[in-house]
Amino acid sequence: MKLLFSSGAVVMMSSMVLQLFGLAFVASVLHAKHEFSTHLVTAPHVPVVEIGTNFTATCVIVNTVEVTADCLYWNLSESSVVPEKNYIKINESALAVTILISGEESEWLFCTCKKNSPYVSLNKSKFIHGIYLKKAYPPRRVENLSCVAEQDGKLVSGFLKCKWDVVGGQTEDSQTNYTVMVQYDSVTHRSETTLFSTTKVNLGFFPHFMHLNVWVVADNLLGTVESEHLKQDANEFVKTDPPSKVTAFPEEPFPNSLLIKWQHPIEDVRIKLTYQIRYCQSGSHTWTYIPLEDTDKVITSFRLQNLQPYSAYVIQMRCRNREGNSGPWSNWSANETKTTPEDRPRSKPDLWQLTGGDHGEEVQIICKDPKHANGRITSFALILYNKNGPLEQEIIPADQNQTSSESRVTLLKKISLADKQFVRVCVNANNSKGTSPEACLILVRSSEQTTVEKLKVWTQEGQMFVEWKRPNNTAVSEYVVEWARHGKTDWQRENKTTTRTAIKGNLEKFVRYNVSVYVIQSGRVWKLVHKETYLEQGAPEQGPTINKSYPAYDNAHLVWDEIPLDKRRGFITNYNISYRKENEALKSIRVAANDTSYTLTELLGNTKYEVWISASTVAGSKNSNPHSFTTLRYAPGTIEGIVVGVSLGFLFFVLMALLLCFLKKDVLKENFWPQIPNPGESTIGNWSPDYPPKEETPKENCVSGVSVLDVGVCEVKLGFEEDKTSLSLKKGKYLSEEHSSGIGGSSCMSSPRQSVSDSDEGPDLADSTASTVQYSSVVASSGYKGQTPSSHSQHSIFLRSESTQPLLDSEEHPDMSLQEGCRQVQPPPRPSLFTGAENQNSMESDDFRLLGVEQHDFCPLREDTELTTKPDSLSADTESAAVSSYMPQLGGYRPQ
Repeated sequence: MKLLFSSGAVVMMSSMVLQLFGLAFVASVLHAKHEFSTHLVTAPHVPVVEIGTNFTATCVIVNTVEVTADCLYWNLSESSVVPEKNYIKINESALAVTILISGEESEWLFCTCKKNSPYVSLNKSKFIHGIYLKKAYPPRRVENLSCVAEQDGKLVSGFLKCKWDVVGGQTEDSQTNYTVMVQYDSVTHRSETTLFSTTKVNLGFFPHFMHLNVWVVADNLLGTVESEHLKQDANEFVKTDPPSKVTAFPEEPFPNSLLIKWQHPIEDVRIKLTYQIRYCQSGSHTWTYIPLEDTDKVITSFRLQNLQPYSAYVIQMRCRNREGNSGPWSNWSANETKTTPEDRPRSKPDLWQLTGGDHGEEVQIICKDPKHANGRITSFALILYNKNGPLEQEIIPADQNQTSSESRVTLLKKISLADKQFVRVCVNANNSKGTSPEACLILVRSSEQTTVEKLKVWTQEGQMFVEWKRPNNTAVSEYVVEWARHGKTDWQRENKTTTRTAIKGNLEKFVRYNVSVYVIQSGRVWKLVHKETYLEQGAPEQGPTINKSYPAYDNAHLVWDEIPLDKRRGFITNYNISYRKENEALKSIRVAANDTSYTLTELLGNTKYEVWISASTVAGSKNSNPHSFTTLRYAPGTIEGIVVGVSLGFLFFVLMALLLCFLKKDVLKENFWPQIPNPGESTIGNWSPDYPPKEETPKENCVSGVSVLDVGVCEVKLGFEEDKTSLSLKKGKYLSEEHSSGIGGSSCMSSPRQSVSDSDEGPDLADSTASTVQYSSVVASSGYKGQTPSSHSQHSIFLRSESTQPLLDSEEHPDMSLQEGCRQVQPPPRPSLFTGAENQNSMESDDFRLLGVEQHDFCPLREDTELTTKPDSLSADTESAAVSSYMPQLGGYRPQ
């Protein structure tokens, strides 16, 4: 808080003295009437205090001696205690305070007593008193007062509208009111009081050609103040309507001008007007104003000159009071648009080329209409030259479908430079009024190249700028700045001294442009240098498309398509692959912008994954549609490895089985394919000790030993009905060679087998015999099974059978069977049949036990048994019958 300066201390003290006298008088009156309800009284109580000034208040103790001025203190709104440095103790019962009024909200200033003493208890309600401080700003003069009387029909309205700028602040508790005062010819008109900065005054009838005095009065609780007085002619307050019926007329003889006509908005007898005209080409916002001195007269028409032929112009007009030239302007009239007449083209067509092919040999000749076409271009005259002169002439009609000639690009011709060193192209543009100047361009097929250096492209405030460095040692005629998008090309020409420019074409946001700069030297076009750029980048319009996925066991290869160029809306900075399996967190991988495939690794087999790919630019990113794949159940080669392993194991098993079979073929034959004697394969020969058999030619050089079966006739009935003939088995050694093969295998080159005989040469014979078994049988001469023998059959017949099959157990040991049969059947006198080894007494007991019989079970050979030999004349039927009858007995005799 600031205190008053010492120069004002006297004034302050005098005011406090007056406050004390006033408070004393009030206290005495209240005490006399016994109506005093508090012991503190404050003063002064003013209706409002000015913000930014000091305010002094005094607190007096009345009707008590319990407290003194030292016990008093001041605070604002019961929260902010006023510092004691702002206090002034007047006496023991009065305390003054000075504060600076700040803030706009009203508040209380309280005087109260400090904390009670321990000996005296004070009634707090009687020791507090306050002053309500209502704050306000003093009224200030308004500024920029202006008043207007608008046109109403053919007359001027009787209401004068005024507006001003308010100066100073206002508070809610004390607002400033404004009143407009208008005085003319000793008559004063006033507006209604308002709190705002605009109002109107009703003048009844507008006083033309009279002087008006206008001012504003501002007042509030702190006082009143007037603005500056506005004194001027009444017509200078008039704002008329804009000129009416503004019309422009083109005139054929004058292609560079337009004639404008209009009407006055109000009668000249009331107010004289001056006019202002402005115009611009259609689509432009740059206006051209006609000087006021050219229209400061009573006129209703005007001619615009120096216009462009065949160009559309927009025209506007306004007016105001001509006297004094200080009145308000009317509003601008509505747009009047007219096109100037045609004229012959005054500038050359903008000729350019587009190169193509592997080596730039294919060239397209294109051009834009002349900048000053002065009419609609209807055709182009094209002439091609080489070093020998004109090659070709052609008239190409212009495309009339395009409405804007400035942006129209016409394809004139396609030229191949494969068989030409250079071609000079010249073009003229034609309209209805004439032909333009000629534009020429030289097309060269050369390996020499001249380019600008350090091309730089950037954007700023919605414009694209291009900057380059001039080529060294090159005489540049001009530069061509070209920008292309989606097959649409535009260009602009720059002066040879220019190295920095702004592209003047209509560029679009989020579209990629290929900006190029060409060097033109004496009509020849040199190689370009280019850069890709965007006027403004945005997030991609669509995400990449995942077209293929190749899942494996623990990885998956993803392939996606790039976003189409018109959908990218910016340079792709990177791809982000996000993938996850069910109920797991999302994983992300960042991929370079030039990649269109990636292999995800560390995946789980036989698992379904969901994947997204987002493409990012500097302005944002866009996700692709989700794509799902399932990894393989087995890793590549697992199934093949199992199959190959099983196959190799099976092949090894088969080979081992075949090898085992080959090594153990004899054992397998004996166990699975036992040799069964086949009577159909047997040969029966005649045999007799007196007539040895003829030697047979061995088959396949296989030697078989002859086994001689010594037969004894047991005392069993052999089925002969005739008298028994004594047989004796005479020992002898007979060898026969016979090829044997059968189920049991070949006996070729096999070990010799001991024959069944009682000869003393058994061991030697056994060593020389083969596995082929020869069966012998002695048939009595008396006949076979009741047959009557012939008269010359006086001798027994010895029959022999050779078989390729091995002997059965009963065949190898017939003596066991015969012995058993002898034991079971008590014979009448019968012949005895015995087969056995030559040295049967030498057979070991173990061999018999294996056969299940004891050695003594064999029948003894009868001493009177005699073997006889039958002549070779035995018939085949008799031989077959004898063998058939004898074959069951080889297995041993079995009881019936």
